[in-house]
Amino acid sequence: MKLLTDLITQNFSLKNRVVMAPMTRSRADNDDLAPNELMAKYYEQRASAGLIITEGTPVSKMANGYINVPGIYSEKQIVGWKHVTQAVHNKGGKIFAQLWHVGRISHPDLLDGKLPLGPSAINPNVKAYTKDGFVDTVTPKEMSIKEIQDTVSDFKQAAVNAIKAGFDGVEIHAANGYLFHQFFSKVANQRNDEYGGTVENRARLLFAVIEAIAEELDLSKVGVRISPTLNGTFGITIDDETEKIHEYIASRLNAYNLAYLHISGFTMTEWDDPLKMAIDTAKRYRPIYKGVLMINKGFTKDAAEQVLQEGIADLVSFGVPFIANPDLVERFEHNIELNEADKGTFYTPGAEGYIDYPTALPTT
Repeated sequence: MKLLTDLITQNFSLKNRVVMAPMTRSRADNDDLAPNELMAKYYEQRASAGLIITEGTPVSKMANGYINVPGIYSEKQIVGWKHVTQAVHNKGGKIFAQLWHVGRISHPDLLDGKLPLGPSAINPNVKAYTKDGFVDTVTPKEMSIKEIQDTVSDFKQAAVNAIKAGFDGVEIHAANGYLFHQFFSKVANQRNDEYGGTVENRARLLFAVIEAIAEELDLSKVGVRISPTLNGTFGITIDDETEKIHEYIASRLNAYNLAYLHISGFTMTEWDDPLKMAIDTAKRYRPIYKGVLMINKGFTKDAAEQVLQEGIADLVSFGVPFIANPDLVERFEHNIELNEADKGTFYTPGAEGYIDYPTALPTT
């Protein structure tokens, strides 16, 4: 299977093309929001993936939008992540940190009483997950130019922290309705300055972050994730320039020597067949982006193999299958039936539904 063959580019080499997608798991249940030994074990178990992309990790306190998610802005968090990266590397794996800012998808209860930040003061009218459970979002504070500049600096420092923690690289989370996506979208961004209005202005923050990170890291260690088809969730709706801005972003990314572009097929409402949506989206962006293309959403082993054989993508990321199958690569290789994931334990503290899924073959 091509899925199980290596990928060697000028930027990196991966032992197979099965990528573990970023997935929030909410196991950093400590005051420091630092990765713990349970998390190190979780990622270590899945190190046979060609590449692991961590759960979204906030780049600052103001970037957070969920309880018990690990950050990457403090020394204690860096130390915690070192245990994770060492565990993965000891098993021969590679791991990128996903750098995250949720923007307006947060709540004062998560931000020491401060209002969430967004491109404009527009309430997404969704739910934030706090210690008291799901609560209604509030109208965010429109970011000042200084707050935008500070956020760029936060991403730059987070990338430096990630390398210090031993990560092989970072992924900028510009998808799924979070801060960058909010700037991209007209429903969330009604600014009239250099970060609003035109397609170029609404994409400006992403490229400012990329260029800031480039001052400290070789961009061959940086990936970018977008979700052009997101609609009707996290306060984002497709508008008349959604396709235009994402195609502009994908095209402009060709000017940077990135590790990859990761396209998430994330949507909740518009598609009965998320796999078809993901494949159709990949076909649209494949001619636009000339570098390594990774695609995601609803893939089976056979579907992933087909898109790789057809050249639609270079890598396929898998989410839920990796939750329930730490040995997903080995199960693909030996045609072994997959475990079913327990959705009730996706975001609950502790080992249950996290590190206790059985492997099919003896582990080494």
